[in-house]
Amino acid sequence: MNWHPLNDSAQLEEIKKESHHYPVLILKHSTRCSISSATLGRLERSWKNEEVGDLKPYFLDLIAYRPISNQIAQEFEVEHESPQALIIRNGESVYDASHFDISFDDLKAQVAALV
Repeated sequence: MNWHPLNDSAQLEEIKKESHHYPVLILKHSTRCSISSATLGRLERSWKNEEVGDLKPYFLDLIAYRPISNQIAQEFEVEHESPQALIIRNGESVYDASHFDISFDDLKAQVAALV
């Protein structure tokens, strides 16, 4: 799995622009939460690039970059949770899940529904 680090709030505008060409995943991860660690591990073990097409995954360490996490909640109109996965398409969040509701199969299904 090839995560793109999300560590600058200016990247959110780039993500919105990118999402007009392909879907973008934002994973908000807490390094202090065992549920977040378990979810991340499960997602990474299940990840198959060929099954999600051109979905571009971004990784946010929300402990280190909490202001960006807050900005994501505001700009994409989702309630802050951790861990949290969002799929961005055409500049908007079209899917979000948190905790153990985050799964590769759900992400794959959501991406397939966007085609």
